[in-house]
Amino acid sequence: MLRAAQGEVPAVLRDRIQAVDLLRGLTIAAMIMVNNPGTWGAIYAPLGHAPWHGYTPTDLIFPFFLFIVGCSIAFAYRHKAPSGDTYRKVIVRSLKLIGLGIFLGAFLISPPFVKAWEAIRLPGVLQRIGLVFLLAAPLSLHLRSRPLSVVTVVLLVGYWLWMGFVPLPDGSMPTYDRAPNNWAMYVDKLLLGTHTWQEDYDPEGLLSTLPSLATCLIGVLTGRFLLRQEVNKTRGLLIAGGALLVVGHAWGLVFPINKALWTSSFVLVTAGWALVMLAVIYYLSDVRGMRWGGVFIRAGANALLLYFLSSFFAKVFGLIRVGDTSLHGWIYETVYVHDVLPDKLSSLLYALTLVVIYLLLGTYLYRKRVFVKV
Repeated sequence: MLRAAQGEVPAVLRDRIQAVDLLRGLTIAAMIMVNNPGTWGAIYAPLGHAPWHGYTPTDLIFPFFLFIVGCSIAFAYRHKAPSGDTYRKVIVRSLKLIGLGIFLGAFLISPPFVKAWEAIRLPGVLQRIGLVFLLAAPLSLHLRSRPLSVVTVVLLVGYWLWMGFVPLPDGSMPTYDRAPNNWAMYVDKLLLGTHTWQEDYDPEGLLSTLPSLATCLIGVLTGRFLLRQEVNKTRGLLIAGGALLVVGHAWGLVFPINKALWTSSFVLVTAGWALVMLAVIYYLSDVRGMRWGGVFIRAGANALLLYFLSSFFAKVFGLIRVGDTSLHGWIYETVYVHDVLPDKLSSLLYALTLVVIYLLLGTYLYRKRVFVKV
């Protein structure tokens, strides 16, 4: 399901805006770090998700990746016309991403090698990327920036109206709390049944995929802006990012900022931070010409592969038993846990070790001109 191209750097990696590639690499490194602590019982607060409403730095990571997917769509499809072959490639790539995500959720290391059907989680990070790509790529092919902006606004406002003002089938008004009377949770429970992360909801559920599409479309619009000539890109990114942060936090007063529900305010705030960070990186790398972060650029060239491998081996290490613990637990307790180190620092050092390993792997693949496409 993975295809490797060895030799010349693929066209999609040439003539790129360095800031986007840097942000992609930084994002995948951060994703690996927060997903692989030594122990979930000892993590620093910024490296965990917000309990419900609100957000932490960790809550920015997945939206950043979807934002970058949108930028990549703008770059890759700027010279393509709608055609059957293009649609076929979009559908195949989306199905591969969804299939790989379901595989991660279903895999067992010993017979029967897959979980019982009732226990398999159907949504997930790769599944959401696949669904969003399936919708965003055709929209990008067909729509210019202004109608694409209208679609984005309609998605965000429509999601807010649906989540906050449409009565549930029992006649009760919905809430934004973690409760059955929440539309996102209601739809997931109705359509997915037991195939969710938690019994009552999934942070990558079906209904909340609609506003996550808006996150990606903001990335598409950003990518198109970066491709324009004779504009001050740094200033434009900063102004747009600041505006989204202000509007998003203001909207959050009535539609709380919430990653699990992927609320419209969450979309604007996270996209705002992505734009601000991209502006800073763009100024340093593309305007000032500073050469830094090459290891992240190289890792970002195989971002989805590194994410898949980090998730797969984390699961394998968690399933292999060593005495009364797992291989993961044995390595962590043997190598990283010491009386002189705080538990949270030991847990972080384990995660950083994995980040270094996958960055080195990404560098090796890049130098060998091996680029794995899903």
